[in-house]
Amino acid sequence: MYATVSDILKDLLGVNIPLPIQTFGFMMAISFILAYIVMSNELKRKEANGLLKPIKVKQKVNEPITSIDYITATIIGAFIGFKILEMGLDYDALVENPQKFLLSAKGSWFGALIGGAYAFYEKRKDAAKLIGKTEEIKEVTMYPHELMGNIIAIGAVGGLLGAKIFHNLENLDELMADPIGSLVSFSGLTFYGGLIVAAIGIIYYMGKNGVPALHTCDSAAAALMLTYGTGRIGCQLSGDGDWGVDNLSPKPDWLSFLPDWAWAYRYPNNVLNEGVPIPGCEGMHCNQLLNPVYPTALYEAVICILLFVFLWIIRKKFTIPGTFFLFYLLLNGLERFTIEKIRVNTTYKILSKHITQAELISFVFIIGSIIGLVILITNHKKKLV
Repeated sequence: MYATVSDILKDLLGVNIPLPIQTFGFMMAISFILAYIVMSNELKRKEANGLLKPIKVKQKVNEPITSIDYITATIIGAFIGFKILEMGLDYDALVENPQKFLLSAKGSWFGALIGGAYAFYEKRKDAAKLIGKTEEIKEVTMYPHELMGNIIAIGAVGGLLGAKIFHNLENLDELMADPIGSLVSFSGLTFYGGLIVAAIGIIYYMGKNGVPALHTCDSAAAALMLTYGTGRIGCQLSGDGDWGVDNLSPKPDWLSFLPDWAWAYRYPNNVLNEGVPIPGCEGMHCNQLLNPVYPTALYEAVICILLFVFLWIIRKKFTIPGTFFLFYLLLNGLERFTIEKIRVNTTYKILSKHITQAELISFVFIIGSIIGLVILITNHKKKLV
């Protein structure tokens, strides 16, 4: 396993290049970039086909710089300078634990002074440019795809927030034992929580700007499937705990073409340091699981990337708004409900059955998507009569 990008480079190139980049975070960044590309293309396609129209957006121009703006910019600049200079002065501490370094009180007050002064100077320059100009509100014509920057920002913030909320609801004992650590840690993220909160935020934002919710959802469907698959690559590479239950069975003959680790794996050097010590290993991540488990993150990565290809090929066949997104939810629900049978997860006891949070949500997605498809298709046929 590779907790950091440096671990990957060392294994591939044989050279240790200390970088403060965690593998899971790197793959998350790749996922957001892919989401931007795929969803942008879908929005542009809908615009070209006349399904999405240009929108009018009101923007303030020549807005005066206030005292609050100066204070805010100076504080942000000071914080950035406080951390950045210390990063250079104590790079080893940053590489060893980037998250701990960024959340600590460790920093350079000289860097804070420089950063704050520079930010204040830049605000003064902005204010000078506004001398003699009148504040006004202009109405600007934009296309929906031009909102993608804000969409990704909302998706990132809402996704991480929702993922943490749902994970902590699922693991209240961890939250009670270490409230701050549970809330700020980048481990322990629940995909469905992120999907739900991010979707609410994006639909609200797009609706506020006059973009129909159903077309917004359809445009995001394929992107969501792809980013889930690439995100799971990060889980597999780092060994972040999204693995399966113990798998002590021998590999079936019909899977003989696969390497053994694709059937059962102990996740050596996993980022969580779960399991037992690896003999002779030295460093931060020197544990592996006691028993081999199903590498479910690998399975989901392969399945969901293939499902993305399938969705991308057939997307133009869905002409009724909303049906493509509901079909995505159906496939997503079926995939996740199935994989949960061999995945390690916290369970709830409901009617004497032990059910995971993901099983509950994926089941709702399956039933809800089928009902939604029936309603949308039926209503469409009525309009044609």
